[in-house]
Amino acid sequence: MDKDLFRAHHDLGGVSKFLCEPIDKEPHILTDFDREVDAIRQVLAAKKLMTTDELRRGIEAIPEEDYHRLSYYQRWIRSITDNMLRRGVVTEAELRAALEGQ
Repeated sequence: MDKDLFRAHHDLGGVSKFLCEPIDKEPHILTDFDREVDAIRQVLAAKKLMTTDELRRGIEAIPEEDYHRLSYYQRWIRSITDNMLRRGVVTEAELRAALEGQ
């Protein structure tokens, strides 16, 4: 069935190669990075600068190789960054300068 049905790389439900892998049901401890990314998302939503749908679309637009390499919250920050660049909230030059200042 998998080969007859097109799926986007982020759509993993029912894919045979993932059905045999155990699901980790243990609670995950959030890192400071995870909390900061979620806080950024909440602030952007409150200021009406990004919707949940935009976050999701941005995550789904991440190229397959990057998507599978990135962690959950790394996908979020990638989507947030892409959305803020697209909207002109931040420029590439501003982003580079901020990253170089770390």
